[in-house]
Amino acid sequence: MNNLFEYGDIINHPVECFYFNSEEQVYPVRSHWHFYMEILFMLEGTAQVTSDNLELQLNPHEMILFHPQSVHMIRSKEPVRFIGLKFDLNAIESSTSQALKFRNIFRCARDNRMLTLFSPTTCQELGVKEIFDRCFREMEQKEYGFNQLIRAKINELLLEIIRHWNKQGFVIDNTSYTPDDYDIYTITEFIDKNLHTNIQVPEIAKACNMSYSYFAKKFPAVYGKTCKEYIEEMRLYKVEEYLLFTDFDLNYIAQETGFSDCSHMIKSFKKHRGVTPKKYRDGK
Repeated sequence: MNNLFEYGDIINHPVECFYFNSEEQVYPVRSHWHFYMEILFMLEGTAQVTSDNLELQLNPHEMILFHPQSVHMIRSKEPVRFIGLKFDLNAIESSTSQALKFRNIFRCARDNRMLTLFSPTTCQELGVKEIFDRCFREMEQKEYGFNQLIRAKINELLLEIIRHWNKQGFVIDNTSYTPDDYDIYTITEFIDKNLHTNIQVPEIAKACNMSYSYFAKKFPAVYGKTCKEYIEEMRLYKVEEYLLFTDFDLNYIAQETGFSDCSHMIKSFKKHRGVTPKKYRDGK
């Protein structure tokens, strides 16, 4: 079973444009996360999307946004086609005098649970299809300055999204205008690679070059939950993937996802998902 973490060469390829056809590419798109922000625009078909524990339906001419490090999955019973943008927010940030920090603003929006699924009407109002089309045309033609123009179009799209959220009551807090004084984002990759082991928080803090007390304070500030809660949540995502895409028995799944035993896994799964692993698998 693959790790949930999907590697992306953010340094050399901070922006990616792609076209997806489920009849020609590996599908369904299994649970994964990455450091990129990802935005999809559905062209044809309807898909069931899981993002941040939300079950959503993505219909034609709708757009969905996946925040950086958001675990997401896409599946359907019919062929689908969509276009997508994946990018490092740090490469898209505005250089205006206000020094808007997209990374912090979108983290604030995520904390406030702003809707990330946009209707066809909203997409039309925001000019989404035109922005995607221009990005793809620039990527294909690769004329002078195409990278800068693609970044500019993504910048435009993000600002349109923020304005739309503003109309829905989203208020940007003052921390979004100042840079972070810490960075522990890469430690989630280390956690993902070690989920199958009995990894402990002090070990994670050490890998992050922090004292346990400092790490325990900073982790919830970044992720909105304790490191222990985060580990359990990631393990449950992997359990879901095993249940959906393999026929391994529960004892094997518990072992491979780092739970102390099968009964612990079943108890945790039922607590957080509302059904037992067996019922979840039977209902897929």
